[in-house]
Amino acid sequence: MSKKLKKRLTRIIICLAAFILIKILEEGLHVFDTGYGPYCMLASYLIVYIAISYDIIKNAALNTIRGSMLDENFLMVIASVGAFFIGSYSEGVAVMLFYQIGEWFQSYAVGKSRASIKELMDIRPDYAVVLRDGTESEVDPDEVSVGEIIVVKPGEKIPLDGIITEGISSLDTKALTGESLPRDVVAGNEVISGCINSNGLLHIEVTKEFSESTVTKILELVESATDKKAESENFISRFARYYTPAVVGAAVLLAVIPSLITGNWLTWIYRALSFLVISCPCALVISIPLSFFGGIGGAGRQGILVKGSSYLEQLDKAEIIAMDKTGTLTKGVFGVDSIHCIAQDISKDQLLKIAATAESYSSHPIATSLVNEYLSRTGQNAEELKSHIDNISELAGHGIEAVIDGIGYYIGNDDLMSDKGIVVNNLPDDATSVEVGTIVYIADHNRILGCILLSDIVKEDAADAIKGIKAAGVKRIVMLTGDRKATAEAVAARIGINEYHSDLLPADKVDIVEQLIADRSADGKLIFVGDGINDAPVLARADIGIAMGGLGSDAAIEAADIVIMTDEPAKIAKAIQISRRTLRIVKENIVFAIGVKLLILLLAAVGFASMWAAVFADVGVAFIAILNAMRALKTD
Repeated sequence: MSKKLKKRLTRIIICLAAFILIKILEEGLHVFDTGYGPYCMLASYLIVYIAISYDIIKNAALNTIRGSMLDENFLMVIASVGAFFIGSYSEGVAVMLFYQIGEWFQSYAVGKSRASIKELMDIRPDYAVVLRDGTESEVDPDEVSVGEIIVVKPGEKIPLDGIITEGISSLDTKALTGESLPRDVVAGNEVISGCINSNGLLHIEVTKEFSESTVTKILELVESATDKKAESENFISRFARYYTPAVVGAAVLLAVIPSLITGNWLTWIYRALSFLVISCPCALVISIPLSFFGGIGGAGRQGILVKGSSYLEQLDKAEIIAMDKTGTLTKGVFGVDSIHCIAQDISKDQLLKIAATAESYSSHPIATSLVNEYLSRTGQNAEELKSHIDNISELAGHGIEAVIDGIGYYIGNDDLMSDKGIVVNNLPDDATSVEVGTIVYIADHNRILGCILLSDIVKEDAADAIKGIKAAGVKRIVMLTGDRKATAEAVAARIGINEYHSDLLPADKVDIVEQLIADRSADGKLIFVGDGINDAPVLARADIGIAMGGLGSDAAIEAADIVIMTDEPAKIAKAIQISRRTLRIVKENIVFAIGVKLLILLLAAVGFASMWAAVFADVGVAFIAILNAMRALKTD
């Protein structure tokens, strides 16, 4: 709880205690019944009234000067001052006292909701330790240049994006991704700012200035998350603009017309004042934005950054989802799919070792995949592999010719085998599907030994993501890719997508998205999910653009409306669930608040609701609506 809230709570408790004491003296001990008693009673209530309501009176006066007098502050002041004028001192104080209690609970609820998003603000680094001329210097992160080496000790935040040059450690990425499992890193790995170095000393070469770093971009997204209001919030703003003047006018008519007819001014002024108290729209004005703020905060806890409540609201209307393949449904990196031995005197392990050894000097993605696969299986390091190479030559566009432990090998594509006169035959059926992956052939100078099939690795949760999206009621899921048709067909079949488009250029994706937008219903929304820089135009064109943030390009993240920091496509369905839960809470609050207020307004107008009932009704409705709004923070 903030100091400001604590001070307000202390003031409320003191004023409440004083109010109860005065009420006891008035009703129980009858202290104010004789002499100057009535004046003392008025003075006592007036002191408590001023103590509890001076800030509300101030706000009402300032708003009146600014020309926006018809707000809840104005309503409460008019109602409470009017109560004093007709001799209902205790009711006048009660109006302000219980209104302040309600306002305190509102502020407390907003603070709790804000805290979930504020957790992300803790990722901002306070300093960076930069290595200059062999000396460590603690400087502001924005003073570090690209190419400089920073030192990150255990327990410290990584202040800037970069590549590890020295050290081994585990990174706590929970604040960025919502994931509790640490990420192991070694020299050569890229790291992003905002992560916490759990153990091990790291030396990191900076690759981005602080203004362009991941942590800065995330904070910018968080800080602007409430800028774009949802339609429901705009409705409440418009509603309050017309509602407040209307109820003030109705209260005036209620006070004047019956009084002129009956001559009973006190009774009808009292009812009009009760009418004003009940009409205060704070339950709606606070709880609706709070619901969306809670939804955004709950999504943030799951590693889903929503740039505005309008996008959270639109997710509820998702009808068509178009998804990029590479980097979104697949990892965008080659992995060993299968190993096939053709020669009888060689094993799969030997075949992989030959290929990995030959490729150990290359930085090509295929070479890296082969080396990493072998090292992960054996626990060896790349230097051990290189020690077996006697001679090596790279044949551009074809592969590698290498002498390993005195034996010559060819490692490459079928063109290389053909050039060297090696006959490729007896391949298993599943190794001939060149379209769904890349085949690396391995041969000695006389014969084919076998082949290794590599393919873009499908993300572990891709199939579950598609099931979750279908279960959420999305009518149509379309996969878009620049890969060949057979590759697209294989991936789509594996994860459960029936519709796909292949061989696409970036401009083709935009054309297809335009067609999908034309196909959706008037109320439906099209979502596009992508990660690459070539996806930025499509992300911007879609009704809602979702970017895979962990590995996605800066351009894609900038163009997107929602960023999934964990790179998990399954979070798309989670985002839709959060959206629908939030919208359900918003609708519940609107129906409940308006329904109860209309009922009590009618009762007050005919004399069945006193000002005490009005106060409790207003505060009670607001409190229940706020508690309901806070449910949006929960994501289970």
